[in-house]
Amino acid sequence: MKSAKIDTEKTGSKKILVAPLNWGLGHATRCIPVINTLINNGFHPVLAGDGESLILLKKEFPRLKNYQLPSYNIQYSRKGKYLKYKLLMNLPRIQKIIKKERMEVEKIVEKEQISGIISDNRFGVYSNKAPSVYITHQVNVLSGLTSFFTSKFHQKIISKYQECWVPDFKGDNNLAGKLSQIGHTRINLKYIGPLSRFEDKNILVKERKYQIMVLLSGPEPQRTLLEEKLLTELKDFTKKVLFIRGVISDKERIFSDNKNIVIVNYLLQNDLQKTIAESEIIISRSGYSTVMDLSVMQAKAFFIPTPGQEEQKYLATYLEKKGIAPYSSQDEFSINDLEKITVYKGFKTKKTVREHSIPLTVFKY
Repeated sequence: MKSAKIDTEKTGSKKILVAPLNWGLGHATRCIPVINTLINNGFHPVLAGDGESLILLKKEFPRLKNYQLPSYNIQYSRKGKYLKYKLLMNLPRIQKIIKKERMEVEKIVEKEQISGIISDNRFGVYSNKAPSVYITHQVNVLSGLTSFFTSKFHQKIISKYQECWVPDFKGDNNLAGKLSQIGHTRINLKYIGPLSRFEDKNILVKERKYQIMVLLSGPEPQRTLLEEKLLTELKDFTKKVLFIRGVISDKERIFSDNKNIVIVNYLLQNDLQKTIAESEIIISRSGYSTVMDLSVMQAKAFFIPTPGQEEQKYLATYLEKKGIAPYSSQDEFSINDLEKITVYKGFKTKKTVREHSIPLTVFKY
């Protein structure tokens, strides 16, 4: 989806605050079609966030005003099995940040005369002074033996918002499995279909330029650990590889010892969509935003879930059982595992959110 043009001179447009969580780039990338839809419907988005997530949106929408929010500073442990413990130990600190975040949001609402708020998984981004919407595909939060409690906790957070937009289909024809599906609930859920920054249209490709595209993202240190693992596995690879590190930097391309490997820090949406279409196989984390993007692109994928992240492990297992894509753990991955892809069908459903699917009526009154 191309970025919409905004008339910065237009007055009287309702301002909508859009704030994605800075946990990898996925929360920011799936806000891109939401921001474009707001602009195309006469609203004036105001961006808020922190870290690389906010930097990415500033690069995609350089003319929009933006505000810095307190950072949750979420990092993974080097050993995935310790992730849950580390998050629990950091919970008191994160709660303090959420309170500070709420204070900053109220200041922005007052200063900018905000008419509505869209929070993508930021717990403190809402206000009693403006209709507030929460975006999440994790109505249920998987955390092993504690999944019941983490799901109830998240649902309590969601209930503070007027609406919750779930970027998936309701029922059996869904991408997120039990993460996005729930029975009877008082939460005002609206299933809006998958959110992808990419347009669901055919891109004319004369030939496949790359045998493999590596598409990295996610919190440190696990992003770097996977990068090191994959570069080691690919060091003797003789076919063309595009290696996207998922690091927002002023320097786009970097040097590679292997002449067959092109390494870039990041690509913005138009270039990324084109290069995915030009690639035979995509190696990536099984984060849900990536799943939605690859679904729209009808890509053939191989997933490597982030160690310790139950959601990504579940999604990888779910998509494998559906015959869409194979996966491997990070420690056990070998370049030879890519041979498994031949017996998987890849993503076939080419559906993404249309502008009329995003229920903006909550902001129109």
